[in-house]
Amino acid sequence: MTRVTLRLLTEADRSRIHEILSAPEVAQWWGEADEETDGLLSKEGDQHAYAIEYEGQTVGVIQSWEELDHRYRHAGIDLAVHPDHYGLGLGAEAIRILAQRLFDQGHHRLTIDPAAANVRAIHVYEKLGFRRVGILRDYEKGPDGTWHDGLLLDLLKGELK
Repeated sequence: MTRVTLRLLTEADRSRIHEILSAPEVAQWWGEADEETDGLLSKEGDQHAYAIEYEGQTVGVIQSWEELDHRYRHAGIDLAVHPDHYGLGLGAEAIRILAQRLFDQGHHRLTIDPAAANVRAIHVYEKLGFRRVGILRDYEKGPDGTWHDGLLLDLLKGELK
Protein backbone atom coordinates (compact mmCIF):
# COMPACT_ATOMS: atom_id res chain seq x y z
CA MET A 1 0.00 0.00 0.00
CA THR A 2 1.42 3.37 -1.03
CA ARG A 3 1.09 6.04 1.66
CA VAL A 4 2.91 8.88 -0.03
CA THR A 5 2.48 10.63 -3.33
CA LEU A 6 4.98 12.71 -5.26
CA ARG A 7 3.98 15.81 -7.20
CA LEU A 8 6.12 18.41 -8.93
CA LEU A 9 6.96 21.38 -6.72
CA THR A 10 5.42 24.73 -7.58
CA GLU A 11 6.03 28.26 -6.38
CA ALA A 12 3.04 27.78 -4.04
CA ASP A 13 5.20 25.28 -2.09
CA ARG A 14 7.91 27.85 -1.29
CA SER A 15 7.01 28.52 2.35
CA ARG A 16 6.56 24.83 3.25
CA ILE A 17 9.81 23.84 1.51
CA HIS A 18 11.60 26.60 3.40
CA GLU A 19 10.07 25.37 6.66
CA ILE A 20 11.24 21.80 6.00
CA LEU A 21 14.76 22.86 5.01
CA SER A 22 15.00 25.26 7.99
CA ALA A 23 14.42 22.54 10.58
CA PRO A 24 17.77 22.15 12.38
CA GLU A 25 17.83 18.38 11.77
CA VAL A 26 17.54 19.01 8.03
CA ALA A 27 19.52 22.25 7.74
CA GLN A 28 22.63 20.61 9.18
CA TRP A 29 22.77 18.46 6.03
CA TRP A 30 21.17 20.71 3.40
CA GLY A 31 22.61 24.11 4.23
CA GLU A 32 21.06 27.54 3.84
CA ALA A 33 17.28 27.18 3.48
CA ASP A 34 16.70 30.23 1.22
CA GLU A 35 19.34 29.11 -1.28
CA GLU A 36 18.24 25.47 -1.23
CA THR A 37 14.56 26.42 -1.63
CA ASP A 38 15.42 28.58 -4.64
CA GLY A 39 17.42 25.70 -6.11
CA LEU A 40 14.57 23.21 -5.72
CA LEU A 41 12.12 25.58 -7.40
CA SER A 42 14.45 26.61 -10.25
CA LYS A 43 13.67 23.58 -12.45
CA GLU A 44 17.02 23.80 -14.20
CA GLY A 45 18.06 21.35 -16.88
CA ASP A 46 17.47 17.73 -16.04
CA GLN A 47 16.60 18.37 -12.39
CA HIS A 48 13.10 17.57 -11.12
CA ALA A 49 11.87 18.33 -7.60
CA TYR A 50 8.78 16.86 -5.96
CA ALA A 51 6.74 17.41 -2.83
CA ILE A 52 6.34 14.29 -0.72
CA GLU A 53 2.73 14.27 0.43
CA TYR A 54 1.35 12.19 3.27
CA GLU A 55 -2.16 12.42 4.70
CA GLY A 56 -2.85 15.64 2.81
CA GLN A 57 0.27 17.55 3.81
CA THR A 58 3.74 18.11 2.39
CA VAL A 59 6.16 16.29 4.69
CA GLY A 60 9.31 16.46 2.57
CA VAL A 61 10.96 17.06 -0.76
CA ILE A 62 12.77 14.74 -3.12
CA GLN A 63 14.63 15.65 -6.27
CA SER A 64 16.34 13.86 -9.09
CA TRP A 65 18.87 14.90 -11.70
CA GLU A 66 19.87 12.99 -14.79
CA GLU A 67 23.04 12.36 -16.76
CA LEU A 68 21.67 11.78 -20.24
CA ASP A 69 24.88 10.98 -22.15
CA HIS A 70 24.13 7.46 -23.42
CA ARG A 71 27.55 6.19 -22.29
CA TYR A 72 27.04 7.32 -18.69
CA ARG A 73 23.25 7.48 -18.38
CA HIS A 74 22.22 7.45 -14.74
CA ALA A 75 20.32 9.58 -12.24
CA GLY A 76 20.87 10.95 -8.76
CA ILE A 77 18.46 11.54 -5.90
CA ASP A 78 18.36 13.96 -2.94
CA LEU A 79 15.85 13.81 -0.10
CA ALA A 80 14.68 15.86 2.89
CA VAL A 81 11.87 14.91 5.26
CA HIS A 82 10.62 17.15 8.05
CA PRO A 83 11.75 15.73 11.42
CA ASP A 84 8.14 15.56 12.65
CA HIS A 85 7.79 12.66 10.22
CA TYR A 86 11.03 10.79 10.92
CA GLY A 87 10.75 7.10 11.67
CA LEU A 88 7.61 6.47 9.61
CA GLY A 89 9.35 5.16 6.49
CA LEU A 90 8.00 8.01 4.34
CA GLY A 91 11.39 8.99 2.93
CA ALA A 92 12.12 5.38 2.01
CA GLU A 93 8.76 5.09 0.31
CA ALA A 94 9.38 8.31 -1.65
CA ILE A 95 12.77 6.99 -2.78
CA ARG A 96 11.20 3.71 -3.91
CA ILE A 97 8.61 5.58 -6.00
CA LEU A 98 11.13 7.94 -7.62
CA ALA A 99 13.74 5.22 -8.12
CA GLN A 100 11.25 3.01 -9.92
CA ARG A 101 10.21 5.92 -12.15
CA LEU A 102 13.83 6.59 -13.04
CA PHE A 103 14.50 2.91 -13.78
CA ASP A 104 11.35 2.80 -15.91
CA GLN A 105 12.69 5.79 -17.88
CA GLY A 106 15.77 3.82 -18.84
CA HIS A 107 18.32 4.53 -16.13
CA HIS A 108 20.30 1.51 -15.01
CA ARG A 109 22.03 3.12 -12.01
CA LEU A 110 21.07 5.67 -9.36
CA THR A 111 23.37 7.54 -7.01
CA ILE A 112 22.85 9.31 -3.72
CA ASP A 113 25.52 11.23 -1.84
CA PRO A 114 24.69 12.06 1.79
CA ALA A 115 27.14 13.58 4.21
CA ALA A 116 29.33 10.75 5.51
CA ALA A 117 28.22 11.67 9.05
CA ASN A 118 24.50 11.41 8.23
CA VAL A 119 24.09 7.97 9.77
CA ARG A 120 20.26 8.07 9.80
CA ALA A 121 20.04 8.72 6.05
CA ILE A 122 22.75 6.20 5.16
CA HIS A 123 20.93 3.51 7.14
CA VAL A 124 17.73 4.14 5.16
CA TYR A 125 19.53 4.14 1.81
CA GLU A 126 21.33 0.89 2.55
CA LYS A 127 18.04 -0.76 3.62
CA LEU A 128 16.69 0.17 0.17
CA GLY A 129 19.61 -1.60 -1.52
CA PHE A 130 22.06 1.26 -2.13
CA ARG A 131 25.68 0.17 -1.78
CA ARG A 132 28.66 2.20 -0.63
CA VAL A 133 30.96 3.22 -3.46
CA GLY A 134 33.38 5.40 -1.52
CA ILE A 135 34.10 8.49 0.50
CA LEU A 136 34.10 11.84 -1.28
CA ARG A 137 36.71 13.70 0.74
CA ASP A 138 35.99 17.34 1.65
CA TYR A 139 32.93 17.03 -0.57
CA GLU A 140 30.76 19.89 0.63
CA LYS A 141 31.03 22.98 2.74
CA GLY A 142 28.77 22.72 5.74
CA PRO A 143 26.75 25.49 7.40
CA ASP A 144 29.65 25.86 9.85
CA GLY A 145 31.94 26.87 6.96
CA THR A 146 34.15 23.77 7.12
CA TRP A 147 34.47 21.04 4.52
CA HIS A 148 32.84 17.68 5.23
CA ASP A 149 33.15 14.28 3.62
CA GLY A 150 30.32 12.78 1.58
CA LEU A 151 29.50 9.16 0.99
CA LEU A 152 28.70 8.05 -2.54
CA LEU A 153 26.20 5.20 -2.75
CA ASP A 154 24.67 3.64 -5.85
CA LEU A 155 21.84 1.31 -6.74
CA LEU A 156 21.57 -0.75 -9.92
CA LYS A 157 18.31 -1.65 -11.59
CA GLY A 158 17.00 -4.80 -9.97
CA GLU A 159 18.58 -4.07 -6.56
CA LEU A 160 15.81 -1.86 -5.14
CA LYS A 161 14.33 -3.41 -2.00
